[in-house]
This record gives sequence, C-alpha cells and structure tokens, in this order.
Amino acid sequence: MKLSDFDFDLPKELIAFSPVYPRNSSKMLAVLDSGILDLCFDDFIKFITPDDLLVFNDSKVIAAQLKGHINQKEFEFNLHKKIFLNIWKAFAKKTKNMHVGDEVIFGENLSAIITDINQGEVTLKFSINNPTELIDKYGKMPLPPYIKRPANESDESDYQTVYAKNLGSVAAPTAGLHFTEEIFAKFDEKKLRYCFVTLHVGAGTFLPVKTENILEHKMHSEYSEISWETANLINETKKRGGRVIVIGTTALRLLEFVALKLGEIAEFRGDNDIFITPGFNFKVADMLLTNFHLPKSTLFMLVSAFAGTDIMKQAYAHAIEKKYRFFSFGDCCLLTRK
Repeated sequence: MKLSDFDFDLPKELIAFSPVYPRNSSKMLAVLDSGILDLCFDDFIKFITPDDLLVFNDSKVIAAQLKGHINQKEFEFNLHKKIFLNIWKAFAKKTKNMHVGDEVIFGENLSAIITDINQGEVTLKFSINNPTELIDKYGKMPLPPYIKRPANESDESDYQTVYAKNLGSVAAPTAGLHFTEEIFAKFDEKKLRYCFVTLHVGAGTFLPVKTENILEHKMHSEYSEISWETANLINETKKRGGRVIVIGTTALRLLEFVALKLGEIAEFRGDNDIFITPGFNFKVADMLLTNFHLPKSTLFMLVSAFAGTDIMKQAYAHAIEKKYRFFSFGDCCLLTRK
C-alpha cells in the first residue's frame, strides 16, 4: 500500500480552528451499510440500543505547554511523552542555549534537570516523583500544532471531554468532544450502557507519514489501560451478540491492540503502538464514532481499514462537497465495520 493511496484534496478552509457551540450541535456523517446520510450529532443516540456498549477514552489533557527559566532566561517546553514517573520528553525551542545538567525552574515547587538534548527535543527529569498535577497547574493547554494561536481561557474546557478523568494526554481524544452532560443523562434515562478505557494521547498523533510504503512507517507508542471491570463488560456484550460502539480512534486502537496481543479483551496496562491499515482483522469494534482526518494520516488509514477504503474516499468527497468541518474541533462521522 502506498501513501498516495490515502491522499485527497482538502480545502484549508474546512479545517476547524475552533469548536461549535454548543458542542453537540456539530454535523454527523453516517456511513452505513445502507448508504451515506447527512445528520446532526444529536441523532447519534438513535443508533444505540440497550444491548450495545459504548466505549470512551477518559484520558484528560494535561497543560503540557510549560515556560521555565534556566539561569533567569525563559524557555518554552512542550511535553509530549511520559517516559517514567518523573521523566518526560519535551519539544523545546532554543536548545542551542541549553546544556545537559541545566536546572529548569517552572514554579515554586516544580523544577527539572535536563538529562538529554537531541536537536529540538529534550529529556526532563522532574524534581518530584509524580509531577503531573503541578505540570497541570503551571502549564497551558497544548492545542494541535496546526492551530497557530495561543491557547485561551475557553480552550481549557473546549479541548477537554466532559468525562475526562485521568491526566496524561498531550492531545485530546477529540471524538469525545461532541458529548455533553445532558447526553450522558439521556443514556442513563434510556438505560444505555457505557464504559471507559484510558489511552494517553501523545504528540505522535500529529506526526506525518513520510514513507511512500506505509508499512515502513514506525508508529508512536502511547500508554493505555483497561480495567478488569471494563474488560468483562466488553466480553459479555460480545458474547450476547451486542455491538461494541467505540468513541474515537484512540479507544479503538487500544481495544484492538489488546485483543490482538492477548487473544481477547482483558485487564491491561502498558504501551500500545498498533498501526491499523486496510486488511486488518477487527475483533472488537462494531461501530466507530470519529472526527474527520487529514490526507495521508495514519487515522485516515485506520478508518479506511474499518469501513473500507473506497467507501471512505466517497464519504470524504461527500463531506468536502457539503463543507463538513475537519480535524480536532470539527464535525464527526459514524462508521459501521465493513
């Protein structure tokens, strides 16, 4: 498979740089066995039955943009991957003015030592074992790199799902941004079932594929968790013939990685580097709610694998014609597995 097989012309004006309000007022393109339908997100609940199980990623975006001082000079850091309890990789500017061993002061109770410098990336060893909450206190929301404006106060909530719980992502699991507290109240009222997994989204989600042979692309890894209780819910749903409806590509990648690695869905904690391309044999997900993805991206390859390359090209051409909004703050599509 070639990278060019997943290319299409996307007008820049269709990339969303801010969300719609309220967040559940976005459009939804349903790609079903019966055809392609133009809907609104509020129609999503009509597709769910009490036999189904919705799976969400409850990772919470950490305020990963940090300003720190080295010898009273200010530097900017964008944390992108947690290596250990107190060790993070970060993208940084002006690394020529940094040295291994430098101490970076971020706040009254938070500092770090630079232990490695590799071009525009540094490794930071923080002064406390689990600095996540202090990072969240001193940092700012890390918007996607294609959004060239500073984060503002509204981004603190706009770029976070209403059910976000476990701090650790440096990018939002954006399919979940369409959901509101009111929608979850409707789920409860109708006795619709849902559960949560955790995958901490890394900055690698925005990395372009640079190899024409896509199988030569090295996928980034991300830390993820499935609890024993959630694993049981998913397995029981599948055994009863109910559908597992996954919210977002991050949750889907985790479920399919664990099913492939362990032979079934089970309790899991660890890194996940699965790269899903057409021809992949899905074992868990029956439907997927996701946003619209960029040309030549690993995520467009994933949805093509899930629903079929030809139908996804048709669906995206339709979405572009109808001026759907693309990427993190954009509209969504509901896909059935081919």
